[in-house]
Amino acid sequence: MGVIFVYGLIYYLNIDTVLFDINDKISITFNLVVGSIGVLLSLVLFVCTGMIYACIKFIQEWASPLTVINYTLFGMASGFSIAAVFAHYQAENLVKLFVGWAIIFTLLATIMRLISLVRNAKLKPKSTLQSAIGVRHDKIKQMSMGAMGGSYNTREYFHGKSAIFLKSIKWIFILMVFAVPLFLLSSAMINDDYELLFICAISQYIGLIAERWFFFAQANHPQNIYYQTV
Repeated sequence: MGVIFVYGLIYYLNIDTVLFDINDKISITFNLVVGSIGVLLSLVLFVCTGMIYACIKFIQEWASPLTVINYTLFGMASGFSIAAVFAHYQAENLVKLFVGWAIIFTLLATIMRLISLVRNAKLKPKSTLQSAIGVRHDKIKQMSMGAMGGSYNTREYFHGKSAIFLKSIKWIFILMVFAVPLFLLSSAMINDDYELLFICAISQYIGLIAERWFFFAQANHPQNIYYQTV
C-alpha cells in the first residue's frame, strides 16, 4: 500500500525523473521502478494471503495449491476489471488492454475455481467421531454439544445454513464472478460499449463477497465432528 501510494504521488505531483536510458531508446524512470516494485509486492500479497489458509493442513478444502492460485487469479481478474473502468474515464487508449487481460484472468480464474470445487466435492474426511474424542468403540452416539448455551466453537466454525442455501451461494458466485463478467467484458470489447464495464466490476465484486463466504462455509473443520449435534 505504501509503495502504491508513492507511485500515485509521483504522478500527481509530476516529479518523476529519468534514472537511465537503455540503448538511448528506452527511458527507465523512477516511477517505473516504483511501479514495478508495487506490482511484485501485490503478487506477493496475493500469495501470502492465500497461504494463510493453504497452510492449514487439517482443513482439507483449503490445504491445496489451488487456494493460492485462486486468490491470485481473483485478485488479478477483479483488479483488471476495475482498472478497465478507471481507464474508460481517464485513459481511453488503455481500455482494450485492461479489458483483454480482465477476460484472460477471469477465464483462468473460472477454470481453476471449478477445478477446486470438483476437488473439494470428492474429499473424504480423515477424522472420525472416534478420533475426535479418542474413543475407538465402533458404536458412538453423541447426545449433547457439551455446552448448554453454545460456545465460541459452536458459533464460529460452522455456518449454520442448509445445504440448499450453500448450493445457492455457489451458483450465485459462479454466475456473478465468472459468467456475467465474461459476457459483459466480451460485449464491451466487441461493441466498444465500455459503459458495461462498470456493471461488470460491480457484479464481480458482489460475487467475490459471496465466493469468500462460500470458501469459509465449505471448510469442514475437524472440531465440528465433536460438536456435530449442533
